[in-house]
Amino acid sequence: MLDISSETVPENPQPPTLDEASAAAISIDRERGNFHFKEDYAYDAGAGLSESVIDYISRVKAEPTWVHDFRHKAFRLFKAKPLPTHWATPELLNIDFDKIRYYLAKSRTPSRTWDEVPDDVKQTFERLGIPEQERKFLAGVEAQFDSESAYSRMKDELASQGVIFVGPNEGLEKHPEIFRRFFGRIVPPSDNKFAALNSAVFSGGSFIYVPKGVKVAQPLQAYFRINAESFGQFERTLIIADEGAELTYMEGCTAPRFDSATLHSAVVELVALRGAKIQYITVQNWASNVYNLVTKRGVAEVGAQIRWIDCNIGSHLTMKYPAVVLKGEYARGEVISIALASDGQIQDTGAKMIHAAPHTTSNIVSKSISIGSGLASYRGLVKIPEKYSHCKNNTECDALLINTNSRTDTYPAIVVQGSQNSTQHEATVSKVSAEQIFYMMQRGLGEGEAMSLAVNGFINDLVKEFPMEYSAELKRLVELEMEGSVG
Repeated sequence: MLDISSETVPENPQPPTLDEASAAAISIDRERGNFHFKEDYAYDAGAGLSESVIDYISRVKAEPTWVHDFRHKAFRLFKAKPLPTHWATPELLNIDFDKIRYYLAKSRTPSRTWDEVPDDVKQTFERLGIPEQERKFLAGVEAQFDSESAYSRMKDELASQGVIFVGPNEGLEKHPEIFRRFFGRIVPPSDNKFAALNSAVFSGGSFIYVPKGVKVAQPLQAYFRINAESFGQFERTLIIADEGAELTYMEGCTAPRFDSATLHSAVVELVALRGAKIQYITVQNWASNVYNLVTKRGVAEVGAQIRWIDCNIGSHLTMKYPAVVLKGEYARGEVISIALASDGQIQDTGAKMIHAAPHTTSNIVSKSISIGSGLASYRGLVKIPEKYSHCKNNTECDALLINTNSRTDTYPAIVVQGSQNSTQHEATVSKVSAEQIFYMMQRGLGEGEAMSLAVNGFINDLVKEFPMEYSAELKRLVELEMEGSVG
């Protein structure tokens, strides 16, 4: 029991208001990622998007005709498609596509050892701790610097089992029979404006294939680093887990802070064949000038499982809704997400579950934190057609408001037809209690520590879903976010 007999209690103490208690504590320390090196690129497509820029990218990569044609078709779709039409759309108008640089690379091919990586790139990833993480707990790493991977390596024992973990360039060149079969099928260019943009200028990312029955015990990780100003990063990730295969894939993202807008628009496609399991984990810590507009979708066949675990911290605007199409009977989809919106930030995140077979199950658990003028929204879709039966969905959306001017919105769309399906939806909005903060402060905690403890308690059950290395980092980020926010 805590002994407070010797504590000095101020006369007529008054708990601080939460606006006072939060005013300074919510500026996440991004200094770990807020650095960049002088630009020195061998390949530079210049600013602006045109057919000549697409030709340049395709020519540098020495791509076959079908990929070149795929890019140009996507470019036409991008020009024709409107921006998304909901309340975040005005923010998208701040993106000047004519000022973005769409392809910057030091080399076309990644190094296989850290010693071979260019010094400035190597220093970047060393400061971010990537080589150390690889040595400690990873089965393979893909480290992307602007448009291309600078480093790519996987443990030899996985290669001997037939596992493929390379970038899309190498996947297309060395494994075309697998790559072309699935590429662009889960997220076609016609899906939305930013999927079309990615399809036109995609570069970098990961291509993974895990053969039948192979279970990858350690995680594979990709790290996406933006170094250049007024740049757009458009990685493309395609993961196929064959029948009975299992893997965990983790991605991290950082960028330095610039005055101009930085665009990140990725596409991720997951394919889990019969009985396979894919777990995809994201921890993003973008700078506050980044527009993070991504499309992520997976297809789960009979008895397969796809699990998205997603943490969104940083960026000026994030629009991200990981989706699972439950295509086979007894397939399972799950999205576990945390979003933290600080002053001037918009986190528009959520999930989509499309039940396309009977006896399928989906689970969505979303927690958001809004700080200062930050705006966090859950935007979700659950769809169960009438022709399928015995489908189940659970959706939970919990929001925590730190200040009186903080805002959260929930836009759940649940369409359930038929008489033998079940869904349940639960949503809560709460505010950190001033009395709770005051109580902890009277027992020796600083104001920032008290707020951090309250917020970590709110998300703790979800943080435990992340691997140990990432959960410790998440708690550290929240603690840094709370420092100085109180008082």
